[in-house]
Amino acid sequence: MKKVRLGIAGLGHVGCGLISLIERQAELRLPGRVEIVGVSARSRHRARVVDVDKYTWFDDAATLAEHADVDVFVELMGGSDGPAKFAVETALKAGKPVVTANKALIAIHGQMLEALAQENGVDLMFEAAVAGGVPIVRVLRDSLTGVSVQRVSGILNGTCNYLTTEMLRSGQDYDEVLEAAQRLGYAEADPTLDVSGMDAAHKIAILSSIAFTADLDFDKVSVSGVENIQLPDLVLADRLGLRIKLIAEGILTDAGVVCRVATKALPVDHALARINGAENTIRVEADTLGAVTLTGPGAGAGPTASAVMGDISKLFTPTARSAFGRAEHHLVRHFEAAQLDERSAFFLRIKLSDKSGALAGLTEALAAHGVSVDKLVQDSADEAGASPVAIVTHTCSWRDMNQASDRVSGLASVIDEMRVIPIDPVAN
Repeated sequence: MKKVRLGIAGLGHVGCGLISLIERQAELRLPGRVEIVGVSARSRHRARVVDVDKYTWFDDAATLAEHADVDVFVELMGGSDGPAKFAVETALKAGKPVVTANKALIAIHGQMLEALAQENGVDLMFEAAVAGGVPIVRVLRDSLTGVSVQRVSGILNGTCNYLTTEMLRSGQDYDEVLEAAQRLGYAEADPTLDVSGMDAAHKIAILSSIAFTADLDFDKVSVSGVENIQLPDLVLADRLGLRIKLIAEGILTDAGVVCRVATKALPVDHALARINGAENTIRVEADTLGAVTLTGPGAGAGPTASAVMGDISKLFTPTARSAFGRAEHHLVRHFEAAQLDERSAFFLRIKLSDKSGALAGLTEALAAHGVSVDKLVQDSADEAGASPVAIVTHTCSWRDMNQASDRVSGLASVIDEMRVIPIDPVAN
């Protein structure tokens, strides 16, 4: 029977989930047997859901990574630099295949690590780094090689999707729903990486590099999150037939690959508008194919550990294929910053003082830069004399919208900053 011997660095939820899978591997459809040579983590004596005392302990992950008895190094420590990066580099230089769930490491250093893996003739695998149990990396790299992908988009952070879904459902504000999400385990004690959009940005950068055969350049990824979304944004958008979601997308343009994460307003019958709660969904659009959508659990010990195990199972017959699925004969593209001449309709939400002419002044300021109103709703003024207004615009350029936004911010009738959210067209 074939055997693969692992060194596992990182014994958090995913690391313990992987060990649990290995300990009941007789139930799985693996092509051979998996053994654990040694383990490593920051703390040896931390309470864990699995017994790690039966395995040889390594204080230093890099020492484990290059150990002679290790066939495959599994990195589950996290972090784009420091011990995780050094240990992965050590393993690759020692001729050891690497499996990792570390999205930040791959998004920022993936290009360099891929070159190192190719130089040493070993595999670098990271299915678990994107969307947990949804096998999108393998689908893009292996299954969709016969099509030209035009766009990859989706909901890649379950925390953010839970927040916007639950705020609208419950009528509670952001802070209340975030606190509930932390109690339920949908959000970390420090949720910054999730709510800022950075977690989703790491993921979409990786997917875009694979989908478009592009040199991964994370500095070109535009990132914003949901931390400034307020309940009135969601409620007023709903009245206009829209759902606000944090959307990650990579788009192939004539200038290069545009990659970004931002809130978008989606028509209620849009495929991604229907995704609620903490699930991840990825939509791949390609010529000759149309659209393919994959949905499933994007985080958690079980789904992520299963993705790690899927990569391990491939290494029973290693191929040393390019981690991002490219070959020397492929056309290689580059990442490009978003262009201001891109066009979209927009959802606008603003508070105006409850005075005569305030609404007219707003629409005139928009019109001065070519931004016209398609739909408008206005609520009654609150106790402070602020009247919430929501607008759906006709299609215009980002440049015109930015200039109009600057003009609106100078109006005396404006009480707070105007919320500007692009609207995706319907995608079924």
